[in-house]
Amino acid sequence: MFARKNRAERTAEEAWEHLSSAWTTAGDSAGKAGRKGRRLAARAGDRVTSVTDEAVSRAAAAADALAGRRPARPWALIAGVGLFGVVVGWAVASTARAAIERQAENEEIELAETAVVVTPTYDDH
Repeated sequence: MFARKNRAERTAEEAWEHLSSAWTTAGDSAGKAGRKGRRLAARAGDRVTSVTDEAVSRAAAAADALAGRRPARPWALIAGVGLFGVVVGWAVASTARAAIERQAENEEIELAETAVVVTPTYDDH
């Protein structure tokens, strides 16, 4: 029981450290970008936005972890993989069906070529 509590405390401490680090990094990046000239501001703005977005994302994940909430399932990814599986399955089934049909046609042609046709002959005997 104590090991579990210690593990939870360690997880909370690590999450807090990540959260603090992410906000500090976002603040430092924003401060540096603010001191640059107008010419560099546009490029730095994109960088700050991405860093800030990452910091907010990490902060939200850390807050969720501290609150005991599990991350959401990536439904778009799951649906995409499912759709990909359906397309691949359809392609494999179509290819297999075409191969079976070709094999049946080849066997029919081979049987027709090797078949012995017996024709009756009418002798006057």
